[in-house]
Amino acid sequence: MRLFVYSMRTFDELPFFEKFCAKYNVEYDYTTETPCLENLDMAAGYDVVDVITTVFDKPMLKKLHDLGIKCIATRTIGYDHIDVEYAKELGLGVIHISYSPNSVADYTIMMMLMGCRKMKHIMERAAIQDYTLKGKLGRELPDCTVGIIGTGRIGRTVIRHLSGFGCKMLAYDLYENDEMKQYAQYTDLETLYKECDIITLHAPATEDNYHMIGTDAIAKMKQDVIIINCARGALIDTDALIDGIESGKVGFAGLDVVEHESGLYYFDRMGEPLHNPRLAILRSYSNVVVSPHTAFYTDEAVANMAENSIIGAIKFMNGEDTPYLV
Repeated sequence: MRLFVYSMRTFDELPFFEKFCAKYNVEYDYTTETPCLENLDMAAGYDVVDVITTVFDKPMLKKLHDLGIKCIATRTIGYDHIDVEYAKELGLGVIHISYSPNSVADYTIMMMLMGCRKMKHIMERAAIQDYTLKGKLGRELPDCTVGIIGTGRIGRTVIRHLSGFGCKMLAYDLYENDEMKQYAQYTDLETLYKECDIITLHAPATEDNYHMIGTDAIAKMKQDVIIINCARGALIDTDALIDGIESGKVGFAGLDVVEHESGLYYFDRMGEPLHNPRLAILRSYSNVVVSPHTAFYTDEAVANMAENSIIGAIKFMNGEDTPYLV
């Protein structure tokens, strides 16, 4: 199999691709460039292209097909950046990956603790040498009821890790997991919204889930609710969230993902105007922490992303069953 990797990060990904391509006897080359119509010709003669979060719409996919590419492997769990239906029409395989759920789960809990203890506000005031206590009073996580929306691998890991804090947990998923019932009580979304002090999202970005946290959902939540999103930006209506923050309904938001982050995250935009005014607004609040889609970013997860994209592509090319096929 011949593999061409786009958006290669030489400072962390490259050693893993060298290791695993040698292990699985895969011929590969790479570029640090982001894939676009103008540079897809670089992949001519290869079987599989390996990408991250770049949008692959119909023209991009058609160009890959015309170049003779058989499969597109995204080294991400989510694949909403790829027009999967059109890829299937063209006969292109689409592979995604899994990685250590500890990375995002622990980052999520870190965000919860930062919200409970008003950490951004404390650090901003410490930076200007204001060491007074007024306005910094926090709350303890064991006294909170935490709502977990989505109990897939990451959501389940959040629940298991949170169980050590002793907090009450409510969970929502279309498919309940029996193991989780020893830690959390499954309920409907309306009850979860009404009863939880902290709500964390671990659902995929589907049409049904688009803007699931909007004006109506926020109106049902507790005063001073903490909202954490380390899943997908499209799950939250950003305008509704901003309204909730400014009204005081939302006490804290921890956002590792935001709407319309494509073209911003993973690029150096220092000194440039942000073409995402809502992101600029969110960053201005002392009770909002925004990080650039880095919850996944651990050594274990990056190794998993490289290796599993390679394994998935190999199995597809060999006509073998793989859990990574979309």
